[in-house]
Amino acid sequence: MHKYRTHNCNELGEANVGEVVKLSGFVRTIRDLGSVMFVDLVDHFGVTQILVNEEEKIEKFRKIPEESTVCVTGKVLKRDEENYNNNIKTGTIEVLADNIEVLGKVQKPLPFTVEDSSKVREDLRLEYRFLDLRNERIHKKIVFRSKVLKTLRNKMDELGFVEIQTPILANSSPEGARDFLVPSRLHPGEFYALPQAPQQFKQLLMISGFDKYYQIAPCFRDEDPRADRSPGEFYQLDFEMSFVEQEDVLNVLEKVVGSTFEELGTKKVSEFQRIPFKEAMEKYGTDKPDLRNPLEICDVTYAFENSDFKVFKDKTIKAIKIDASSVTRKFFDEMTDFAMSELDMKGLAWVKFAEDMSVSGTISRFVAGDTFDKLNSILNLKPNDAVFFIADEYQKACKDAGNVRIELGIRLDLLQKDVYRFCFIVDFPMYELDEDGKIEFSHNPFSMPMGGLEALNTKNPLEINAYQYDLVCNGYELASGAVRNHDIDVMVKAFEIAGYSRQEVETRFGALFNAFEYGAPPHAGAAPGIDRMIMLLTDETNIREVIAFPKNSRARDLLMRAPSYVSDIQLRDVHIKLDVKDKK
Repeated sequence: MHKYRTHNCNELGEANVGEVVKLSGFVRTIRDLGSVMFVDLVDHFGVTQILVNEEEKIEKFRKIPEESTVCVTGKVLKRDEENYNNNIKTGTIEVLADNIEVLGKVQKPLPFTVEDSSKVREDLRLEYRFLDLRNERIHKKIVFRSKVLKTLRNKMDELGFVEIQTPILANSSPEGARDFLVPSRLHPGEFYALPQAPQQFKQLLMISGFDKYYQIAPCFRDEDPRADRSPGEFYQLDFEMSFVEQEDVLNVLEKVVGSTFEELGTKKVSEFQRIPFKEAMEKYGTDKPDLRNPLEICDVTYAFENSDFKVFKDKTIKAIKIDASSVTRKFFDEMTDFAMSELDMKGLAWVKFAEDMSVSGTISRFVAGDTFDKLNSILNLKPNDAVFFIADEYQKACKDAGNVRIELGIRLDLLQKDVYRFCFIVDFPMYELDEDGKIEFSHNPFSMPMGGLEALNTKNPLEINAYQYDLVCNGYELASGAVRNHDIDVMVKAFEIAGYSRQEVETRFGALFNAFEYGAPPHAGAAPGIDRMIMLLTDETNIREVIAFPKNSRARDLLMRAPSYVSDIQLRDVHIKLDVKDKK
């Protein structure tokens, strides 16, 4: 007989009745009835009830703290029918304990009960993550993650992609976030950077003649944490293809991501719409629209162009129409409070139309005559409709209207249930202005501009679109990608517009620049975020719930106590002196 077990704790059934078996696992719960004791023994696979009815063995179990690991040998018995537990697979049997061996005894008081760990404050859960992960609900999410990864790999293999690993110690790259830098011991004063993405390497693989590449890639970005973004590191399904156009990549995303959600998700998968970036901003106020929300934003600037309402003068005016037949005045007041407190807006104008189309609301006296006619032509107004208005400069008006739309959808319970609503956002602008009015890349700097070199030479940079695309599902960005720029002249000009000299491009991206001089195929790719995919598939709203060992909301690993100070000897080895006050 095996030293630790003949079966796992989810394996035994009525067919095993009468057999002598050995099980190992964690002591989850003990129900001590005096002359008899029932113990739930749990392992990775499930749970089996252990029956203890001899005084000597009962006394031994009384000295074993919950969550200790034990090995139990005994005979499989059939339970009385009235004692069946239909909630577990082994619910019709139990094991009568004959021998009990303690393998690992709990030495300290438990910081929380494993079965209730999800109700404990997050910092304590993360500090004792090894206990938190014993919770069945959380444990299953990590097992499910493995299933998702296997499914993705199988699908990429079926499509002819080759899995290749790229370096973790790399060079700095302008991906839009801060790098994590790694000092070199052998080369004083020089640094590696952990890759924000395998961008240059996957392009180099295409130039190397690999037709289709992929990997489950770890990526590192020094970004502020969010509920839908893991701080510091995350994983993505990174892939690249040669001799393809944008539509080829979108088709792969649709096949791989769509079929994964169909197979492993619990909701219906929608068609994959294609929405231009400008249209997304106009209709939804965001490039990550939640299409489960039926509300759309309309531009009504035209309706107020001759209005006496000075607050709207020289502003972009966005409107959102809702059915207000069951909405009270309190609802409008609460939405106004939300706009002012959460969105930092100065207010939220609104009007409501009665059965006779008479108007009430904060700006009702300005919605009459010509203004009403114009609004009606745009919004097709009906009795019991209400309209919220957002007025500001164009970009802020779009953003604020997008946030108001999201909140209205939630408060009015308008979001479609049991569906994954997918869309591709396409035709992103190549450039945008930063806070100082300087032109910078708006997306991936290695993208191919629409119109190529001619567009870069002749058009206003802010009017140039690029072959860039995002995959969005239920308001979350799941993937980003682009057709790559594989021409040196186009690459140099594109970076020149963003403020980089040819020398800087050669220096910072020397390998890619050099490789382009040796015949580069047209290529394109994308990278779905695995953590976010799993978050959606498990109906979680916090990405930390689907990562085995996540960092907290302040980017700290409470379990391993990282980041942490290192010794002066370690710093000398990598030629670093610290300029940090109050070092503890």
